[in-house]
Amino acid sequence: MQEVELAHPFRVGHGAPPLIPYRRVGNLGSLSLRSLALGQVRLQLLLFPRSDSSGSLSWHPRQTQEILGRLRYLVISPRFEIHSTVSLLAINFHNPVPFVVSNMAIQWRSIAKRLECPTDEDGDYENDKWTNRDLIPIPPDRRTYTIASFAIYWFVSGACISAYSTGSSLLAYGLTAQQSMACVVIGAIITGLLSCVCGIAGEVHHIGYTVLARSHWGMKGAYFPICVRVFTTIWWFGIQAYWGAQAVNLMIGAMSPSWKHQPSKFPATANNTHQEFLGLVLWYLMYIPLVMIPPERLQRPFVISSAAFACTLIGLLAWSVSNAGGGGPLFHTQNTADSTPFSMMLGITSILSSWGGGTIGQSDWVRYSKRRYYPLLSQMVAAPTMITCCALAGVVVTSASSKVLGKIIWSPILLLSEIQDYYESSPAVRAAVFFAGLGCAMAQLSINVVLNSVSCGMDMAGLAPRYLNIRRGAYILAALGLASNPWQILASASVFLKVVSGLGTTTAPNTGILLCDYLLVRKRRLRIEHLYLGTPESVYWYQKGFHWRAFATFFLTIWLFLPGFLMSLISPNIANNWTRIFNITFLVGVAMSFVIYAGLCAVFPPSNRFEGQNFLDDEIFTKSVRGAAAKSAMKEEYTPSITESEKAATPATLL
Repeated sequence: MQEVELAHPFRVGHGAPPLIPYRRVGNLGSLSLRSLALGQVRLQLLLFPRSDSSGSLSWHPRQTQEILGRLRYLVISPRFEIHSTVSLLAINFHNPVPFVVSNMAIQWRSIAKRLECPTDEDGDYENDKWTNRDLIPIPPDRRTYTIASFAIYWFVSGACISAYSTGSSLLAYGLTAQQSMACVVIGAIITGLLSCVCGIAGEVHHIGYTVLARSHWGMKGAYFPICVRVFTTIWWFGIQAYWGAQAVNLMIGAMSPSWKHQPSKFPATANNTHQEFLGLVLWYLMYIPLVMIPPERLQRPFVISSAAFACTLIGLLAWSVSNAGGGGPLFHTQNTADSTPFSMMLGITSILSSWGGGTIGQSDWVRYSKRRYYPLLSQMVAAPTMITCCALAGVVVTSASSKVLGKIIWSPILLLSEIQDYYESSPAVRAAVFFAGLGCAMAQLSINVVLNSVSCGMDMAGLAPRYLNIRRGAYILAALGLASNPWQILASASVFLKVVSGLGTTTAPNTGILLCDYLLVRKRRLRIEHLYLGTPESVYWYQKGFHWRAFATFFLTIWLFLPGFLMSLISPNIANNWTRIFNITFLVGVAMSFVIYAGLCAVFPPSNRFEGQNFLDDEIFTKSVRGAAAKSAMKEEYTPSITESEKAATPATLL
């Protein structure tokens, strides 16, 4: 029983007036400490005096179940105040500031308790600053992804509007169509390799990047890369959602051609039309139910989305090639690049940068793997195949359609709209455009879930695990993505978009640090329980929660790209060595950060770097983050003791 010793004796009892002066606040007839509701657990404290040899009084707070809801204010004497936590009452005489407890504070604490994330009923963990259900190692019953599941994942990630339009940037470097496709193939293969090595931690330890970052950035330092990822994801989500809205608007225009050609009811300064805004609202209505599905159960929606977009690509290919009588004029262009090797390097880097966020976040998805090595086949085969096929389809369709329509259109959504106008909205074409637009809209739904919602939802969960999980983080991301006004960014904020793109280049040093720390420095060994321990006892606490080697590596790497980044903001036409280095940030950044981090760890080796296991013990860590010692303690705690009757019936020799 908690004792509170009062140095100044006074009488507190039912109906007994206090002997210490106090200030009356609110409608409180007399000062009484008899009834109190504090913290998340409402308490009634009964104080019973007891004299000791020194003449002072000891008071014993006794908790009961009764709650007096009529008490609106509790006013304490100016000579002391009450400090409370969940179930602790302490009276302090050193601070003479009066303290008032109201029912409003109690209600807020009760609401906060209800807002906490749900936990597994049989889980051996609690929601705190580092832990919740989406951050713990994925238990076996939630590992549902097979080889086919990861192949579908890469179809969604590789076959999308962004991949379709890749050829436009590659041809802009002065390369021929054949050289551009060579860049796509090389970049896609490297993307698959990076996905393999970046996803090993998820495959072995079944944790996501948000938790893994704590091992090489420090428990508190991991907030830095997470916040950068969240910030950049918000803007890219908004842009991807806006493209999805255009696809939905295309579907409405196919059903009603008059809707398509209505003059906008929004002012020109809005850089948006009422048709596109309605499309955005409808796209969000399709997106929200998809977010409600847990990541481990998204295979079927991904299959439907992949099939729909595949039909769109096949339909566009069949129409364009058959009407143009071949691949079109883009396959006969001449090389205009000043330096073909460097232009190809730019092309390869652009492919890697486009999927860089997906590669570093591979653990967010690979942790759902049903068995070891299931993701490997899809990463090595499906990833390069899907990216290459979709980019090739984009080049062929754009090239062939330009011969038919007389203009080059890289966006499949705008191309479909132009096809409808070309055939004067005939019923058959309108039906084809509607279903093709549906495929594009579903592709945008899936790509936003794969590359943005789940990973960013996990990152947000890492920032506030007690109250945020993947689903809630995805809802917040959707709201912030809409608030980012993507139509304004695409129309008039090119400099800001370049800034966001520049922040995206931080993926390169993050990737190098992750690979070097996990594969080279730690030899794939992790102390899982210490990734959820935010105290100096954790081996990943380093210096006050920050790992200086990771921060030193990051800034030593990123400074090399800053001059070129700033020059590109001033003028995109500036061409010098600094801008050239900036344009190949990903390749240089990954290699440079890997070498710097390895050098720092060789000169200043991290302590306890070889602690932990290079596998996840499911018996210990199934729905738990406490470790073997805690499990053993629990077993000992619940070991039944020998009763007196059993002891009497047991031979003395056995005792």
